[in-house]
Amino acid sequence: MATIDYYFFGASPFVYLGHKALEEIAAKHGCGIAYKPVDIAAIFGNSGAKPLKERPLARQRYRLLELQRAADRRGLPINLAPRHFPVDATLADQAVIALLDEKQDPSAYMFEIFSAVWAREENISDPAVITRYLNACGFDGDAILSAAQGEDIAARRRQNTQEAIAADAVGVPAYVLNGEVFWGQDRIDDLDRALASGRAPFSAAKS
Repeated sequence: MATIDYYFFGASPFVYLGHKALEEIAAKHGCGIAYKPVDIAAIFGNSGAKPLKERPLARQRYRLLELQRAADRRGLPINLAPRHFPVDATLADQAVIALLDEKQDPSAYMFEIFSAVWAREENISDPAVITRYLNACGFDGDAILSAAQGEDIAARRRQNTQEAIAADAVGVPAYVLNGEVFWGQDRIDDLDRALASGRAPFSAAKS
């Protein structure tokens, strides 16, 4: 069975907009998903991408158009200027690793956390918010949150980040199938085609 490496940062609107679509594609093709939260700042630093406020105004405005188009396509609500953004999603993301360590499916929790930023005006850096969503998804929120703060889990997030950089991920979400990276929720259709055809992965020579 093929596996998609899914590199994400929990405060990204494009991660939020693509999450369910990715899972639908994976289910359609009987594909596994490896959930891999990353440090987006490190990925931006490697790829040359700029944080939002450092981008030219034309690019900032175009991002707002893209968000509206994607939200319309996916049928999802979106607040273009959420109260708690930018926000540090590190602990919320590390809870995903803690769930995986317990052999739990983190998908529903992830979507609730993403929605908390972009549809509910909540602060996902707040441990109480994280715990509430973990509990609402049927997990032991206190235990998972405690585990998520461990150095071993932080190290795994750093390892995920290095894997994403090695795969040439430019930003998030990034989906890697057989070594081929698909960057952005608007590349899910290309990922679908690659899975449907079973083609060999495309590659680019590295200097």
